[in-house]
Amino acid sequence: MTPRSLFRTAAVAELVTWTLLIAGMVLKYGLDAGDWGVRIGGSVHGFVFLAYLVVTTVVAVNQRWSAGALVLGWASAVVPYATVPFEVAVARRGMLEGPWRRSPDGRSGVWDRLLFFVVRRPAVAAGIGVVAVALVFSALLVVGPPVPSRG
Repeated sequence: MTPRSLFRTAAVAELVTWTLLIAGMVLKYGLDAGDWGVRIGGSVHGFVFLAYLVVTTVVAVNQRWSAGALVLGWASAVVPYATVPFEVAVARRGMLEGPWRRSPDGRSGVWDRLLFFVVRRPAVAAGIGVVAVALVFSALLVVGPPVPSRG
């Protein structure tokens, strides 16, 4: 899987889960069908949102995006359906071209060393990533929803 294909997959997954969340909200608030749709759609969306942030960070380090491009990539996940247009824009600018970097060069730093670990051991890194996202997701569930529940 290339940086481009991984990022595209994450962007589309984020778009799909926005649809699930919005559909759940329509069911709850428009059709008075209870909050089950928001609970399911919101949970799936929350998990994929966190995963998208991780993927965006890994791809940004690999592709040596500027800090501004990384923050814009993160911000695209906050706006419904913005991740795919962001992916298209960075792809058009050539910011997703090339393979995974696997070894240091004169510009490599701390984040690059972490990237090399991820690239050399993708299964281990994916497992660690899923566990980390699940832990953050679980902590956020304990904290509660981002807005108070309305009946």
